[in-house]
Amino acid sequence: MLFKTLTKAANFVSKPREAKLVDEQHRKSIAIVGCGYVADYYLKTLSLHPQLRIVGVMDRISERAYKLAAYYAIPRVYSSLTELLDDKEVDIVLNLTNPSSHYSVSQACLAAGKHVYSEKPLAMQMWQAEELVKLAQQQDLYLSSAPCSLLSETAQTIWKALRENQIGTVRLVYAEMDDGLVHLMPYKRWVSESGTPWPYKDEFEVGCTLEHAGYYVTWLTAFFGPAQSVTAFSSCLIPDKQTDIPLDVKAPDFSVACIKFASGVVARLTCSIVAPHDHSLRIIGDTGILGIHDSWYYGAPVYIRRSMNIRRKRLEGVCKQNYRLVKPAPYLGYKGAQRMDFCRGVADMAAAMVEKRPCRLSPEFCLHNNEIVLAIQNSLDTGSAYKLTTTFEPIKPMPWAK
Repeated sequence: MLFKTLTKAANFVSKPREAKLVDEQHRKSIAIVGCGYVADYYLKTLSLHPQLRIVGVMDRISERAYKLAAYYAIPRVYSSLTELLDDKEVDIVLNLTNPSSHYSVSQACLAAGKHVYSEKPLAMQMWQAEELVKLAQQQDLYLSSAPCSLLSETAQTIWKALRENQIGTVRLVYAEMDDGLVHLMPYKRWVSESGTPWPYKDEFEVGCTLEHAGYYVTWLTAFFGPAQSVTAFSSCLIPDKQTDIPLDVKAPDFSVACIKFASGVVARLTCSIVAPHDHSLRIIGDTGILGIHDSWYYGAPVYIRRSMNIRRKRLEGVCKQNYRLVKPAPYLGYKGAQRMDFCRGVADMAAAMVEKRPCRLSPEFCLHNNEIVLAIQNSLDTGSAYKLTTTFEPIKPMPWAK
């Protein structure tokens, strides 16, 4: 039975549904640091990108690394980060460690001459994120950060509709990232496909803003350009989360932010693990509303609600129509709270390396989004408006979304 399970997992990773011939010299080898809960999300979508090849994994808990390697038939388990960085076959390091380790691990990888794709956030402190970007520039290396859902079919479709001026001049955005009362859910029973429990202590201590705000912040900055200021409020409404392990950090479990963009658009973003589940987005323009119901689904339908004047009344968003996706989303082979291709950002980095172009989720773009999210998170202590210090060059849509 165990052999059959391992064989099934190996086939899932190595045989994509739509296999494409990839020139071996254009393939990039990746290694994973951090074999926790999120690693399964990347490995389950790796087969969609034949230009990527995983050569090994490493975790400070070696048992966890061996378990993940066995389940997905990964050839190597490194005994240390040093051993991984000494492997000349590794092109890109996928940093999936705890957020508190993102900076130190990414710094070591860049210093060793490895390209880095990090889980969110890029770093827990702004000075750390700035240092990573500077180091990557000095080393002439690629550095990027999750989330990569901006590259999804749904996000690219919304962006196309905006470029086509489908709802007129955009004035306001309402974005929701609420996940319900997580502390009352059976989260101790949540286990990844390879058998790793959900790290609830780490998740509660990092907080839902740092974990989830980026899913919409990255969309908004791509659509509307750099932000000028963030006015935010955050609070820890349930300090102990009723866990059996004391929490060392009382991170916000609710935050609301008003983000003003240089383009004139204003967005209100709410994150919580208290309010009922709601991942919707509404972009409000002069002639209608452009929206979706769930940003965690790469193939989420996009709709437009047209507004009109009838006699002496203004009817907002009364006529609803679907706006066709630029292309169908891929079959991911699994269901759950989210259906996202986690490897798409890594794949875009690999393609950028081959094509000798900047990756779409550039270091400057990731740094700017990191600053916005930290400003929202830190409002728990500051409680004041924050003026942005970073910016980035406009990024390009995916070729198939033009």
